[in-house]
Amino acid sequence: MGFLTMDVPAFVGLAGRDLETPFAPLHTPAYVIDKARLQVNGEILAHLARRTGCKILLAQKAFSNYDFYPLLAPSLAGTEASGLYEARLGREEMRGKEVHVFCAGYREEEFPELLEYADHIVFNSVHQLKQFGPRAKAAGKSLGLRINPECSTQEGHAIYDPCAPGSRLGVTRTVWDREMDPATLELLDGLHFHTLCEQDSDALEPTLAAVEEKFGEFLPRLKWLNFGGGHHITRTGYDLDRLERLITAAQTKWGVEVYLEPGEAVALNAGYLLTRVGDLVENGGIQVAILDASAACHMPDVLEMPYLPPILGAEAGGKEGYLYRLAGPTCLAGDVVGDYAFEHPLSRGDLVILGDMAIYTTCKNNTFNGMPLPDVWSLEESGVLRRLTRFGYHEFRRRLGSPRL
Repeated sequence: MGFLTMDVPAFVGLAGRDLETPFAPLHTPAYVIDKARLQVNGEILAHLARRTGCKILLAQKAFSNYDFYPLLAPSLAGTEASGLYEARLGREEMRGKEVHVFCAGYREEEFPELLEYADHIVFNSVHQLKQFGPRAKAAGKSLGLRINPECSTQEGHAIYDPCAPGSRLGVTRTVWDREMDPATLELLDGLHFHTLCEQDSDALEPTLAAVEEKFGEFLPRLKWLNFGGGHHITRTGYDLDRLERLITAAQTKWGVEVYLEPGEAVALNAGYLLTRVGDLVENGGIQVAILDASAACHMPDVLEMPYLPPILGAEAGGKEGYLYRLAGPTCLAGDVVGDYAFEHPLSRGDLVILGDMAIYTTCKNNTFNGMPLPDVWSLEESGVLRRLTRFGYHEFRRRLGSPRL
């Protein structure tokens, strides 16, 4: 049978640890960020940067738990932000490092403050480059434009495909030819593309070829080229040699500095969501375990992607063993994690550990149904747990109205 054990990447950080002692007392649900695994990921990224001379940024949209920025900073050139607040977070919490920003639509009232934090600003349209570019250039910022090479390499989750037909992300060559003019082109220091999602470097190779075909003529006059995110660099089996060749080829051919901005790769397999079985119910022969964690609230990518997260001691979609449908406690009928086969029968109160929960969780969670936000804990290298947050009713309430309490 294929039950997940601690030698599986999502749980390798727990191998050799006594889980009952540190985990049993925790109030669940709770996020646990594994510092040792973050360190391993950081070392892989730092090695890539040293070997190629590229610069690697943390895409904060995937992981923005800033308590760990000091740990990651030596491995990274800086942070990538999707707007004003992330840009400020990167400037304040990863001091002395670069702050890059890409936003699909900058706001006039926010732009002056954004200029206080950002070093690189990437625009999504020629129109916004014309609108904001001169001011940003005068402020000494390095300017880029996101391009769409119209090279889709994804299957199964179009919601995450920036090259899907009709995508709002990036300028196609047709639009470039229609809207670009020499004065606007002169504003540019670099180009940015982001087309991948949880993919290997074999998907980057045809993408880079498409970039060269559509926009290669402009690259020799520019200073940098940003390969975007979606590179699963720290995943076991990722083809690092191919990635290094592609980075070096771009640097040699066009004389540009290469940036990568992975989010998941920084915190891949470096976090866990601890939850307990609140109740067990049965319907039509299906055993349902009601957890105190919600897919909709605490791991929304499970529903948005959708995907089945790894669970320690269980096989996703398995047909042998003890079969359960794991579900959340909210009123949403679809608040379901998925169907799993467990090594042992579940009982009320049992601890269930979900893996790879450092990414797209704490930065996307919500309080639908009045669900409490799980606290965030740091699993120190020593095995000690350190509490980082203390959420409660006030966090739920102050999102919804005036602070009268």
